[in-house]
Amino acid sequence: MTGAVVLGLGGTVDYEIGWDAEVLGTLARELGVRRHELTTHAEIGDERALVIAILAFLASGAGGERFVAASEIVERFAARFEKTITLGGTGVRAGLALARLGIPSVQHLVSIDDNVRRLMPPALGWICSATEDTLDPHLIVQYPVGATVQLVDGDVIAPSANRLIFANDAPNRSMALSAELPAALAAARVFLVSGFNTMQDAVLLRRRLDELDRALGALPAEAVVYYEDAGFYHRDLAAIVRDRLLARIDVYGMNEDELQEYVGRTVDLLDPDAVASALDDAHRIIPADALVVHTRFWSIAVGPGAGRHRASLESAVRVSATRYRLGDVFAPEDLRVTARLPRHAGGARVVEAVVARRADAAGVAAVVIDTDTPTTIGLGDSFVGGFLAPIATASVLAS
Repeated sequence: MTGAVVLGLGGTVDYEIGWDAEVLGTLARELGVRRHELTTHAEIGDERALVIAILAFLASGAGGERFVAASEIVERFAARFEKTITLGGTGVRAGLALARLGIPSVQHLVSIDDNVRRLMPPALGWICSATEDTLDPHLIVQYPVGATVQLVDGDVIAPSANRLIFANDAPNRSMALSAELPAALAAARVFLVSGFNTMQDAVLLRRRLDELDRALGALPAEAVVYYEDAGFYHRDLAAIVRDRLLARIDVYGMNEDELQEYVGRTVDLLDPDAVASALDDAHRIIPADALVVHTRFWSIAVGPGAGRHRASLESAVRVSATRYRLGDVFAPEDLRVTARLPRHAGGARVVEAVVARRADAAGVAAVVIDTDTPTTIGLGDSFVGGFLAPIATASVLAS
């Protein structure tokens, strides 16, 4: 498969459970979970630890991705809820967003099974490094603002809506590269790199980076490389990837949770000074040509190349906002409706302040959306797809 847009490096099969605070609360009470136990940093070795992690995230309103000791924990927990089986991974969901805009792509996958064959739409071609079928589902939990779970010693209430991912995915931890990747890249004008965040073996990670570096030799010099951080299970491994790939990366993306992990502090996302300081610190750690941070209030790029990507930031915000309000199924006309919606006033003030402070900054305020059924899973992935759309369209027209 060849195409102008190549998206990788690993896809997933997701179990998206329907939010049910009563089921979760009943389970938590049966397991004797108490508020003082809530933490997002403990190992998840059984279902009780999984419930504790979910409730801890919910209490803070944060999103995140965590490793579980076995896929059986995911299967057992998901069986308690109504669930929908979908395809995930940054590349796949970005590709699904692009497909809604009429832009085809080629996916690089590291695992395959009948769910993938059944659910992958025709607009998404794929190459795959797997030699046999496997299934290691990712548990996706979306909770709404105000979600309330009753424990034996009080309620846990979500201050905002967010999404959580839990998985034990051996193929994505290994991240084997397909022998077909260099051929796919030879015809590419856009290449998305993501998924290294799930790896846990530093030696194997360096080997994969060596292999990717060789594959990148086939990529045309004018191609745009977008790297999405995606929240590392082991944060120290992020530096290995950054040190090896940063010179090849044109756009380095992350969300608000990852920004705060990098700078080592909580950031008030509506405080212009706090945001500007955090972006300064993050860009010192990651001196990318364009460092892009996307949040619920604003999306901002900083760095020498930031100014070239304002149209992509606007496209990304529209696409992710449209998915937030409509879910997976939307059309180009829905983007035009989204574009007419108001922008977040506080986010606009942050963007204005950062752009005034830094000559190498560009930003877009988030869209204000009022919906009782938000789709929080895949928003960052849809943002990436939206960001790549103007680049991909220009590349397709130019090729």
